[in-house]
Amino acid sequence: MFNLFQLTRNTFRECIREPIFFILLITALALIGHFPLAALFVFSEQLKLVVDSSMATSLVFGLFAAVLCASHTVSREMRNGTVLLLLSKPVYRWSFIIAKIFGIICAVTLFIFICNVATIISVYIAKDQFRLDMTAYYIFFSILIIASTIGCLSNFLYGKSFSSTAIWMVAVLLPLYCVCLMLFQPHPEEIILKDLIIALSLIFFSVATMATITVVFSTRLEMVANLTVCCVIFFLGLVSNYLFQRPDDIGGSALLDFICGFFYALLPNWQFFWMADALATRQAIPVSYLLWAGVYVIFYISFCSMWAVGVFQSREIAKDSR
Repeated sequence: MFNLFQLTRNTFRECIREPIFFILLITALALIGHFPLAALFVFSEQLKLVVDSSMATSLVFGLFAAVLCASHTVSREMRNGTVLLLLSKPVYRWSFIIAKIFGIICAVTLFIFICNVATIISVYIAKDQFRLDMTAYYIFFSILIIASTIGCLSNFLYGKSFSSTAIWMVAVLLPLYCVCLMLFQPHPEEIILKDLIIALSLIFFSVATMATITVVFSTRLEMVANLTVCCVIFFLGLVSNYLFQRPDDIGGSALLDFICGFFYALLPNWQFFWMADALATRQAIPVSYLLWAGVYVIFYISFCSMWAVGVFQSREIAKDSR
């Protein structure tokens, strides 16, 4: 168990140390911060535009971050022989792959948490149709600049990782700023804060599921192939209701019904985690829905984890077939 914890912690550190992880994060935050400016070009739908665009940005960039983390921490280690060195110590194959899954999930959870905090800040920036809180807008980007500056100084003066230092500074400063806005600024009436937090929490579940899927394919595929397969799975999961869910009143062969039902159960249904439409129509999102979605994700992650362990058990590493 101690080895599992150490491998998970090292995987998490490796993920946030990667420069591409910071680039994806800072790009997503810059886009989310600029979405309120685009709200000036719509009529009475500014908050819907901000929320929908921010959630979509978090989901897509979280997918890329998960694939890149899996490729850097699994595929690259198998390619350069680091896995063989680890397996020569008292580390089992199943503990190695499970630790990679946990570490990558922790990394993308931090990624989505920061993006979700930025989404709430953007909601406060977009006050109404014709007025933005430019002070909050400038403070938001000042925090990103301050965090990057501290990362540069820590790297230059103390030799610390620029990416991890800047990410931790953003993870500390942005939530503090978000809490100050929630305490001292009036909340927009068009959005119910409780439902927004639940909808953003569901993004955690979707990205954690995709992170586990990327680890499964990273044991066999390189980064480009892994990204391609995951994008196909992501697209099929978005439209699985239309492709594989057959209404009861439509006739057909039993074989076709079985095939459609099999793929519908196998593919993750991302529509379960997308609550932007419910937020736009001001429909209440019950907490029980969040709990049931969590149960669904736990079962799916468990299934993918067992799949990854089974695939990795027979994986030949550096001419080693153990």
